Amino acid sequence: MSREIKIEPVTRLEGHGNVTLKLGPGDKVEDVQFNITSTRFFEKFLEGRPAEHAPRIVPRICGICPIPHHLSSVKAVEAAWGITPPRPADKLRELEINGKQLSSHVLHIAALQLPDLLAGPLAPPEKRNVVAVINALPDIGKAVLRAMRYGQDICAIVGGKSVHPVTGIPGGMTKPLAEDDRQKLLKQLPEIVEIGKTLVEVGSKLVNDYMLVIKNFAVTPTYYIGTVKPDGGLTIWDGNIRIMDKEGKIAAEFPAKDYLNYFGEYVAPHSMATHMYLKQAGYPEGIWRANTLARVNVADKMQTPWAQELFEAFRSTVGRPCHMTFAYIWARLIETIQAVEKIKTLLEDPEIVSTDVKLADVEPKAGNGVGQTEAPRGNLIHNYWTDDNGIITKANLVVATNNNIGGIELTIKTAAKQIFEDKIVESIADKLPEPMIK
Repeated sequence: MSREIKIEPVTRLEGHGNVTLKLGPGDKVEDVQFNITSTRFFEKFLEGRPAEHAPRIVPRICGICPIPHHLSSVKAVEAAWGITPPRPADKLRELEINGKQLSSHVLHIAALQLPDLLAGPLAPPEKRNVVAVINALPDIGKAVLRAMRYGQDICAIVGGKSVHPVTGIPGGMTKPLAEDDRQKLLKQLPEIVEIGKTLVEVGSKLVNDYMLVIKNFAVTPTYYIGTVKPDGGLTIWDGNIRIMDKEGKIAAEFPAKDYLNYFGEYVAPHSMATHMYLKQAGYPEGIWRANTLARVNVADKMQTPWAQELFEAFRSTVGRPCHMTFAYIWARLIETIQAVEKIKTLLEDPEIVSTDVKLADVEPKAGNGVGQTEAPRGNLIHNYWTDDNGIITKANLVVATNNNIGGIELTIKTAAKQIFEDKIVESIADKLPEPMIK
């Protein structure tokens, strides 16, 4: 007898999505769909508008990642008009995006991952949520909220607003960083470093506890995409896009402006979001995943010392590439520490408080520009075409959802087969570690 299972809606995500499982006789998995059920038409919203308006519009695309959208948009306009912003402005922007990286990663770890791991994935829903974490482990809860607040404070100070930033403009930033604000943020940094140590300690324990139990659950080899510096260091701000194949070979590396030569886009009939893949590999063979594990896979190293230590431990344990779905939390911890260290380096740089943050001679013109950053959940591209008056005639956006949805669907299918056909849940239930939340 055939049946259909729907998870509608999927929670713990930004946006709207459903999962549809189609099972045949004997619960054989016949089809799995990850349905994105809404679209927002931002590409069309941008057409006909002055390009300098775009950085104020696009942060509304995502309530979790407004800063990467804002900054990718600014970079796209500058690329279209041939503008290079002052170096202090570039450093302010990098500070801002690392503040968002810290805030978002800590939120993701605490609200989306720790509840399942601290209570155990088989615990009832009322035990697997962030409120339960805060109630059972108040010190960890307070630390997480404090780190999130610090990251959001950076976004508010540099971006003008913590959620919908306004200070990035073609040619620079509307305001410099005040010395008083820099000192305030520096004064709080030691506390944030200690919180980072706590997160690494808790995360490492959970990784070790669960590693042997679920390391093979929902593992689906795919290609991976991330951004690297010329020396191969992991970056979320500026660098080349690098794509790795399933075996760990670098399949492509190129500047963001050339993305159309490599990005394939498959329109799935059951979803409002397209699946990205490497053109040269074809679909579905070339489906890639973005996000933390993807970036750590494609990178040769981290940019900061503590993060590098964690990176080396990660790689020596799981190899390269690592396809373990569970390893995303480990990679997220590594990136969180790099964000903290990058924030420290940037705040200690005297140039960060320079008043030279804005060009005075920006002129709209016809052009085609690509702006790219790494949002917390993956590669983000804004591509604008403008006319002689600087009006956007066409826009193309490739967001983290596009980069991940194909891989998510493959992963869900693998998990479904293990659950319904291989009955893996029953075999691992008695091997799960003792929960930290009772």
